[in-house]
Amino acid sequence: MQEEYSIFRRFPTLELALEIKELLENNNIDVVLDDNVPPVDVTFSGSTLQHKIELRINEADFNKAEDILEQHSNAVLDEIEKDYYLFDFTDEELYDVLLKSDEWSSLDYTLAQKLLKERGKSIDKELLISLKKQRLEELAKPDDNQQAWIIAGYIFSILGGFLGLIIGYFLWTSKKTLPNGQKVDSYSLKDKKHGKRIFYIGVIIAPIVLIMKMLSYF
Repeated sequence: MQEEYSIFRRFPTLELALEIKELLENNNIDVVLDDNVPPVDVTFSGSTLQHKIELRINEADFNKAEDILEQHSNAVLDEIEKDYYLFDFTDEELYDVLLKSDEWSSLDYTLAQKLLKERGKSIDKELLISLKKQRLEELAKPDDNQQAWIIAGYIFSILGGFLGLIIGYFLWTSKKTLPNGQKVDSYSLKDKKHGKRIFYIGVIIAPIVLIMKMLSYF
């Protein structure tokens, strides 16, 4: 079932993840809790490892889950103490929270809107939709700077090392999950082609090297 679900949120602690999991399940949304990022959903930069606890839900439930979190956040806004760190944010920093909502909690996202409105800023649905669209376009871009891994992959594959197979496979098949649940390729088409070549070179050479090593013992 986990393979059919997409990452909805990542959390730095299990406590935070369980709190949101309970909230969603109480609203009839099936949730899968993971404490590790699966290999096909990571980048070599390790960016997805910043938050180790994941909640996965059906992609069809993403909008419903977002609405549930927003309603929950609105319900507790008035309970937030004035020493909460977001109150010290500048307007620019609050706009950044709105733009990068995937990096902040639903409460922070909702509170940022409230604070900007209280400061006389115009925050409407059209702006929020535009910011989310801009963010998705940015996150959907392939990760760059894979040249070092490509070179390493070719070297290890040609030498018959299984590490070359692994590097090639990741470059070729790696996916990343966007905040809306959509999965896109982690790397550019050019890098994916290199990954595919590296993988198949390894598939051919690695067994030959292994057999030669085994024969050397006889």
